[in-house]
Amino acid sequence: MSLKRKCFLPLLLFCFLFLLSGVSAAGSNVYTISVTGEIGPGWLQFLERSLQEAEDSGAAAVVLDFDTPGGYIDTAIDARKLLDKAPFPVYAYVNPHALSAGAYLALSADKLFMAPGSTMGAAEPRILGSNEPVDEKFLSSWEGEMRAMAERQGKDPELAAAMVRREMVIDGVVTGDELLTLTAREAEDLHVSDGTAATVAELPELVGLPDAVVSSLVPSTWDRISGWLINPVVATLILSLAFICLIVEVLTAGFGIAGLLSILFFGLYFGGHFFAGVSGWPALFLFLLGVVLLLVEAFIPGFGVFGAGGLVAVLVSIVLSSVSAVTGLRTLLFSLFISGVAGYLAFKYFQRKGLLRRFLNLESSTREQGFSSSADLTFLLGKQGFSVTPLRPAGIVELDDARFNVVSEGAFITTGEAVKVIKVEGNRIVVRSIKKGE
Repeated sequence: MSLKRKCFLPLLLFCFLFLLSGVSAAGSNVYTISVTGEIGPGWLQFLERSLQEAEDSGAAAVVLDFDTPGGYIDTAIDARKLLDKAPFPVYAYVNPHALSAGAYLALSADKLFMAPGSTMGAAEPRILGSNEPVDEKFLSSWEGEMRAMAERQGKDPELAAAMVRREMVIDGVVTGDELLTLTAREAEDLHVSDGTAATVAELPELVGLPDAVVSSLVPSTWDRISGWLINPVVATLILSLAFICLIVEVLTAGFGIAGLLSILFFGLYFGGHFFAGVSGWPALFLFLLGVVLLLVEAFIPGFGVFGAGGLVAVLVSIVLSSVSAVTGLRTLLFSLFISGVAGYLAFKYFQRKGLLRRFLNLESSTREQGFSSSADLTFLLGKQGFSVTPLRPAGIVELDDARFNVVSEGAFITTGEAVKVIKVEGNRIVVRSIKKGE
């Protein structure tokens, strides 16, 4: 064997081992993604970015670190679809809670681990903004989703269904009058979880990655703010304040602080939903179009097609910007009701206290107070003159070297006939022929 060949083979082996170690090191990163608070559209955007970052970094696995009371079912299903597309295994770690939609996502993971003293379950869906359960059609659909996730991971689907339906009875587990919520020990005994770990740092070793470097991904401040802004309760409050300020601005002269506040609150409503990824440009464009149409209507007498079209565009844009059409419609109706009641009460209170008089003219303008909508012609009463044109019964007369449009008392008066003013009503001057007079 030549010297070149003797040197080439060790060099080739060294390069192969170097590349292999490089691939191993690159694939030994494990990312933990925080699932805290409510599972909503804002968190979904954070999850999508985090999964992309983990993929770009060549992560070996991702761990979802749960501490959540649940959230939107639609968001949880969309999140599960994102997790299914991940090119690496996804593990769940419950510490200390994964309830409702959180339990669904935990069941969908490739493996599920829990911290000592943690719980998961209680996945009965409720109507948004109330404690009322959903109808049977939706409940059955959600139960099917929970069962499917359990079956996919080789877990008992009956246990998943018992987290959704109160009437489920499983001997030794749940009696049938309560939702199933499992502790860490119960979940492990029933093979719902794959083990118990004191901290999330212990998970890499449990899944066969003992030398992995663990990195944490947590929501940014903006993720938290946008998620808070699109909360149905907060969104309803913001929209109500926007309408209240708009009412005050319409009732006051000029453009003032109420108008600026109205713009600010509308901006918070639409901006929060837009940057959280809930709504897009169409809803924002529709709102701006509605505002433009309302401004056009403001310069046109009456309330016509521009006003009606602008109002409809604004209301529809509010509904489209929400998490769902039902949530948007409920938010809109509640905010209109709240702002209407608040506007009425504020108007009555300020009027009674006299504070509103600083902004609105609530007094009537009477003649006794010196107000007049036109020139005062009462000084002509009793004056005499002559007709410049025939009065049939309207015409022109001359009084004190000045001409006025008048009407006769009823009889025809020829040109040049002497007349006397017998009545003045605003701009209406009534004369009578002196020949038939007093």
